[in-house]
Amino acid sequence: MNARVTEQQIAEACRGLGFALAGVCDVRPSARGAEYREWLRAGRHGLMAYLARNTSIRENPAELLPDARCAIMVGDLYHERSESRPGAEPGKGLIARYARGRDYHKVLKKRLHALCDALGAQHPGAAFRAFVDTAPVMEREIAQLAGLGWIGKNTLLIHPRLGSFFFLGGVLTTLDIPNNPSLVADHCGTCTRCIDACPTQAISPYSVDASRCISYLTIEHRAPIDPVFHEAMGSWLYGCDICQEVCPHNSPRAEHIDVGRLHEAYAPTRRELDLVEVLNWTEEDRRGALAGSAMTRATLEMLQRNALIVASNTLRSGCVEPLRSKLLEAITRATRDEARPALSALAAELLRRLAEA
Repeated sequence: MNARVTEQQIAEACRGLGFALAGVCDVRPSARGAEYREWLRAGRHGLMAYLARNTSIRENPAELLPDARCAIMVGDLYHERSESRPGAEPGKGLIARYARGRDYHKVLKKRLHALCDALGAQHPGAAFRAFVDTAPVMEREIAQLAGLGWIGKNTLLIHPRLGSFFFLGGVLTTLDIPNNPSLVADHCGTCTRCIDACPTQAISPYSVDASRCISYLTIEHRAPIDPVFHEAMGSWLYGCDICQEVCPHNSPRAEHIDVGRLHEAYAPTRRELDLVEVLNWTEEDRRGALAGSAMTRATLEMLQRNALIVASNTLRSGCVEPLRSKLLEAITRATRDEARPALSALAAELLRRLAEA
């Protein structure tokens, strides 16, 4: 199909929709297929069985959309470069920055669909397939090919001026868009801050063992969390930002950054949650408190499991009254939850360990 659309026109359309970053690249087989299969064989995906499905599509995104020629990749900024690394207030559990605002899946997809509709109206013979996080494609690799950044040692995409606090989304299309993206050089150099700072030692250069990652443990892992990771979880109730917080490319810069703006949908509505409140939640409470948030991915039992561990860490660090009594009471109450034996057993074990400390 001879489509009269340019890379510049695509970039302008994406900026008009509020995306901080945009780029285009040709659709091609992944260069990381063998590496990905080895990562799966090593079990580094933990219990995320869905990552082992549709591997042929991950290795060849053209299978997701027959006759796909190009990929349009976009980035949505959800946090600006900052020196601040505040810990949680006593009795509170921290939430990863990406989940503090509205659910990025919905925010991104709505505008990607608008982009598809606009391009489809201009090019009625073309096909489009939008994706945000859930489709079996190597988003970071495609974004790198589209010039949005380089893949860092913590495996996150890093933009040289914006850092790594941005979401990725994209569109596969049969449109033939002439493109010549400027690949961003790897600026990680000899830095190992993300590797050194990870409390669970989940990161090795350019690879993450998801089964050890705090984000995985608190969001994706639905079974009991191995006690070896409890203390390392610190105050993280949902997700973790440590490897991004220590990254030099997320530190503030004096000069004006002339690309990208923080999207208003991600303005934080919550930075942390009260542990006692979470431990007292009903399912209705959870739904009401987290409505419109990506945090709904975690079940009530998972969030209360995480809250018990964070509460135990808080007590171990030496909090004062009346918080200490409130946390102990909440953990003790959880030991009597006959409807959820795994949660009850965890609470009892945490109380035992606290008594021995």
